[in-house]
Amino acid sequence: MIACFGGWSLDALDVQIFSFVIPSLLTLWGITTGEAGVLATVTLVVSSLGGWLAGALSDRVGRVKVLQITIIWYAFFTFLCGFAQDFNQLFVLKALQGLGFGGEWAAGAVLMGEVIRDRYRGRAVGLVQTGWSIGWGAAAVIYTILSATLPDALTWRVMFWIGLAPAGLVFWIRRFVDEPMVQARNAAPGGLMHVFSVLQPPYLATTWRVSMMVMGAQGSSYAITTFLPTYLKTARHLTAVGTGSYLMVLILGAFFGFISGAYLSDAIGRKATFLISAVGSVVLMLVYLFAPLSNDWILPVGFLLGYINLMMFSPMGPFMTELYPTAVRGVGQGFCYNAGRGIGAIFPALVGFLAARWGLAAAIAIFSFIGLALMIIALLMLPETKGRSLESLEVAAR
Repeated sequence: MIACFGGWSLDALDVQIFSFVIPSLLTLWGITTGEAGVLATVTLVVSSLGGWLAGALSDRVGRVKVLQITIIWYAFFTFLCGFAQDFNQLFVLKALQGLGFGGEWAAGAVLMGEVIRDRYRGRAVGLVQTGWSIGWGAAAVIYTILSATLPDALTWRVMFWIGLAPAGLVFWIRRFVDEPMVQARNAAPGGLMHVFSVLQPPYLATTWRVSMMVMGAQGSSYAITTFLPTYLKTARHLTAVGTGSYLMVLILGAFFGFISGAYLSDAIGRKATFLISAVGSVVLMLVYLFAPLSNDWILPVGFLLGYINLMMFSPMGPFMTELYPTAVRGVGQGFCYNAGRGIGAIFPALVGFLAARWGLAAAIAIFSFIGLALMIIALLMLPETKGRSLESLEVAAR
């Protein structure tokens, strides 16, 4: 749990750094919001490939080994982003960062799901998911401190350089974390075709439905979070320090949302938790962006938005773990989560381009709503998996 929680927290730290440096790049490099959206999108698109390949590799060589490789990878390329001199260099480095970013979740979520008994899988894997809010919050704190002490031209580079820190976690993982026994007993078959095993019967129907659900969830969330610092600075006219403070309230809500989602998924089921989060996100997103609220009132609304929107990610790991047998679980989760994330990754780019015509708030709202609608449609075609035994999946597979 510590290894997976730490890997996911530091993954979030490295990825969320970019959302805080967007305003600086708009000013210093003169890039457009559309180009900023492309930089965010390329990381997420490439992460879909990274997660797919890492998931397949984890079925063959082990979850723990792949977890270590992906952490080192994303930390190294986040660090190199701080040396970029123009848009093109940053584009390439952000793409390479995405390979490790996608792979870390694929290995860590499967590892955690396989070592927890069926009754508690939702809360255990969901609690690991709270690491995202910790890493996101750490990025906000670092940004707030650096913005108050360093010039913009240096702040954004230091933010990326700090992204090398996750590499230190690998030494701890190598010493203390072993492979789960269930994975050792049900190793994946050899051959390159294993990468495509969940894209054919009997898994294909499940795979495209789950990918669609994740695409909607990730797309809507990225549409909101990628440009939220920019929205607070340009539409709400907050300072850099004020932006960081307001985001910390939203991130605090996300932290409690992750925890609530973890326990709810075991109490009322995975699908019910997803639906509560999706419907609540539509309502709170519209209030946050369009209600005539003062900046003082935006604080509690931001807490509620973070709470309800990020709740949906806690059940995703256990839900997918309970849909695939062990031999294809890594590639199944890796493909679904990251294919959904990769397709959903076009949302920030579309928000950036549409914002130039309709305004940032309207662009965020439109694509958030589209994503959440797709998520709900996909959920209606998927089964409930609460309490499902992993051993029953092995029997069915045989």
